[in-house]
Parts: sequence; C-alpha cells; structure tokens
Amino acid sequence: MSELSAVYLPEPTVGRLLGSWQPDVPALLLVAALGGLYGWGVVRVRRRGGSWPPARLAAFVLLGLGTIVVATMSGLAVYDHELFWPAAVQNVALDLLAPLGLALGDPLRLAVEALPEGGAGRVRRALTGRPVRLLTFPLVSTVLVLATELAVYCTPYFATALRVGWLHELMYLHLLAAGCLFVLPVLTREQALPAWCTHPVRAALVFLDGIVDALPGLVVMTHGTLIAGAWYLHHAPPWSSDVHHDQQLGGGAMLGISELVALPFLLAVLAQWVRAERARTAVLDRRLDGELAPAAVAQGPAELVRPWWETEEGEVAERVRRQGRGD
Repeated sequence: MSELSAVYLPEPTVGRLLGSWQPDVPALLLVAALGGLYGWGVVRVRRRGGSWPPARLAAFVLLGLGTIVVATMSGLAVYDHELFWPAAVQNVALDLLAPLGLALGDPLRLAVEALPEGGAGRVRRALTGRPVRLLTFPLVSTVLVLATELAVYCTPYFATALRVGWLHELMYLHLLAAGCLFVLPVLTREQALPAWCTHPVRAALVFLDGIVDALPGLVVMTHGTLIAGAWYLHHAPPWSSDVHHDQQLGGGAMLGISELVALPFLLAVLAQWVRAERARTAVLDRRLDGELAPAAVAQGPAELVRPWWETEEGEVAERVRRQGRGD
C-alpha cells in the first residue's frame, strides 16, 4: 500500500464510481454459493409441482446478492482505501441492505420446501434449537448488529482491516452475518421466533431497530477523533476534501441509508401482517361454514310463515279472509 499511496486514483465522479470495478474472489465465491443453492432450491420446488414467487427470487438475487457484489467489487471497493465515505457505504450496505434482500427471498422456507422430509425436519430443528434461538432473539440480535457497527468504528478493527486483506474480507462477512441474524427470522414464513413475536410485535421491533441502526451513523458524524485517521491521512489524495469532512460524509451516508432501509423493512412486515390476517379470516370462514352446514341439514327446510289474518281470530281477520276469497 505504500507504493500505491504515491499513485492516486482519479477524483471519483458518478461515471467513475459506476464504471470502476475490481474482482473480490471471496465475495464472488460467497455470491456463487448462495445463488447456486437458492437456484437449486427453486428448481427442486418446481419439479415437485410447487411454485416459488418470482418476486422473492428477484429480491434475493437483485437486492440481496446484487448488494453484496456492489459493496465489495464496485467503485465503492475501488475507493474505500483512499476515502472513508465509500467504506462507510460498503459497511452499512452489507449490514442492512443486503440482509433485507436475502430475507425477502425467504431462503429458510425455500430450504424447507426443497429438501426431503428428513432434511426439512433438521432445518426446522436447527431453527428452534437453543443456540439459534439465542442469537436470533430480537433484542439479542439488535444488540449484536449495533455492537458490530460500533466495534468496527470505535475500536482498531476497521483500521487493522484496511491493512490486512483477510481481516477486511472477514469484516465483510461479519457485517453481513450480523444483519441476517435480525432480518431473516423476522421476515421468514417459518416459525423462527418465539410465539409472542406476533406481527404487531415484529412491526414494533422493526421500528425500534430503525432507531438503533441510526446510532452508528450519528456516532461516526460526531466522533471527536478520526476513524482510522492515520491510514486516511497518509493515503489522502490531493484532490480529496478535508479528512474530517470525508468522515462526516460517511456518517451522513450511513444515517441516510439506515433510515431508507427501515421503511421497506417495516412495509414488508406490515404486508405479512395483512396476509396473515386474511389467511386467518379465510380459515375461520371455512370452519364456520363447515359447522353451520350440518346444523342446517339437521333442522330441515324452514317452515313458511303464514299471514296473520290466516292464523288469528277476530272480526278484522275474518273480514280480510272474506275479502281475499271474494277477490
């Protein structure tokens, strides 16, 4: 990196950020593995005569895997060793945006539907096992996401990762895994959360998580000292703005992205809530229909109600009857 520091990249523009790419072998292997397993699951389900929504496939591939590719191989990765804000956007995209895309694809339900009965049972047992339940418990997973972000920026973790390649890749995986621990259980159709985590509770947890996710951005923006300051001061190109300003841009990007991700996340939970209520209403209607039909058959045809003048005695009723016979 000391040799590269003397040869600076050109100032980033929108065109350069969109057109600059570099390969990241570990990230490519991860994307290929996740995409291959998901595609195998979709094919397996369809061969069994089932169906898998194209919207879920698109969310997994485009938003989930696509975000991983952009974060680790696009212009953000090209400039992340010279400017802080591209690195900040990378990290928050891997921690929040990519897990949302993967979760919208519901890979847990896909695994259950694609695997044989024994494999599906093992997946469900793993989801309800104590280690997974502990890590995905809503408050625990929220704290893990927050702790991961703060550890990256408030400890030597990030500065060391800029110098050590394998640790940088491990940091990518760490951020992605921490985000998935919270998002996947909330959005999956499998029962991966405690019974008390109903859809209203999930919506409240997502709202709280949106507030918590904003904290790292605020911390970065208001941090009194430079984050990985020695690295960025040494590698700052001549065309870059003040390093403090660069850090503030990164914190603002983190804050903005976290709030933008919170909205579709909350909308996805609300949409699940609506679908669950409709399904429950349909089940109740079918149950009521099934209970009322035998009762109606047992009672037989309803007896016709005769007019009052045919059943009552009296002068008025007699006149009406005579008038009806005369007509």
